[in-house]
Amino acid sequence: MVFNPQSYWITNAHVAVSLLASLDGLETVPRTREDLLLVDLEICQGKIAQIVPQGDRAAAPSYNLRGGQVWPCFVDMHTHLDKGHIWPRSPNLDGTFETALNIVPQDSSKNWDFEDTYRRFEFGLKCSYAQGTKAIRTHIDSAGPQVPASWEVFKTLKQEWQDKIDLQGVTIMPLDIFLTPEGEQLADRVTEAGGMLGGVTLMNPDLDAQLDRVFSLAKERQLDLDFHVDESLNPDDISLRHVAAATLRHNFPGRVTCDHCCSLSVQDPQTVAKTIELVKEAEIAIVSLPMCNLYLQDRQSAETPRLRGVTLVRELKAAGVPVIFASDNCRDPFYGFGDHDMLEVFTQSVRIAHLDIPYGDWPQAVTLTPARVMDLPEVGQIGVGLPADLVLFKGRNYSELLARSQHDRIVLRNGQPIDTTLPEYAELDDLMVKEKKGVGS
Repeated sequence: MVFNPQSYWITNAHVAVSLLASLDGLETVPRTREDLLLVDLEICQGKIAQIVPQGDRAAAPSYNLRGGQVWPCFVDMHTHLDKGHIWPRSPNLDGTFETALNIVPQDSSKNWDFEDTYRRFEFGLKCSYAQGTKAIRTHIDSAGPQVPASWEVFKTLKQEWQDKIDLQGVTIMPLDIFLTPEGEQLADRVTEAGGMLGGVTLMNPDLDAQLDRVFSLAKERQLDLDFHVDESLNPDDISLRHVAAATLRHNFPGRVTCDHCCSLSVQDPQTVAKTIELVKEAEIAIVSLPMCNLYLQDRQSAETPRLRGVTLVRELKAAGVPVIFASDNCRDPFYGFGDHDMLEVFTQSVRIAHLDIPYGDWPQAVTLTPARVMDLPEVGQIGVGLPADLVLFKGRNYSELLARSQHDRIVLRNGQPIDTTLPEYAELDDLMVKEKKGVGS
């Protein structure tokens, strides 16, 4: 395989129409049943120079993809890199949400110093980068003694990885903290670190006051907001509606994102319609985390789960609400699996939410849509003049692409292949020794 650093062609490649920035010059190219086009892409000095109908490029340096697919690099808009990969020392042995909520603070209070957090955080970045992710938003636990170290790790890795991954950070903790002096100090710390504000919206008599405070803090500091919302199967949990109302009440100029929104899946049609209408009016983006929600929701000992907790992605998208899929937790008490692979996220989302037949523009939910919400104009699409940050797959159609893991993918950054070797779990072995700090026994 030859990728000339100056100029070469990727030939005989399928590209989804929804992932192209423009159809100029491709209007007459036949589309497959799945809305894929067979094209050739010229790469010059790290950028996409041309996208043209498939033809004979024998005279030029080229790589024949043999009908495989080209995607832009992925965007993973909801992760928890600070708590990732602690499962070996702090497993969740009953798999419930409540146990996860108890275990993580125990682990963080004993272990999350700068080195521990840095190494696990970077391990996640290594996995993401090797598998084709270019931008990540991570939620950072921001209540407890580990806060200074965690945000310092974020600042350090944001700088060290700036040429590889666009990294964003957001607070996660109970919203009532923002009603205290500690909350304002945290907002200042996050602003200095280049992060944004967020937290967990729980139904309570003070919810609107809590939201008003965090919206005011964010507005004063020109920060975006990103909330964990209604991560339950209780139909009375309608904090999503409260966030939408607060967005409108404050005429908030920044972007607001709400994640999970599981309770929407068990509410009556009238409640759903009213909430979605407000979400649309407030221009809120919704992030669905199907893998983690399947893991946690409706988990009961010795009983088969019946309610799976995936929010109403089809209905939201049909109403014009931006819908995004992301990986969420990886190998921690909230989700015992995961490998920071956005193709796996897309694959499982398609299967869980029946996003096939037709696939339509759902590939945008892990590429272009989160890139726009994260304000990354050159990420998440394929177009002339854009960086050649691409992922090449052998899968020629969606059935082939989603049937296998595609671990033999080629990841290009600035037009050149990177090392896609994943880091070995053994790198973290010394951090996982239970006896060292007494966690998880």
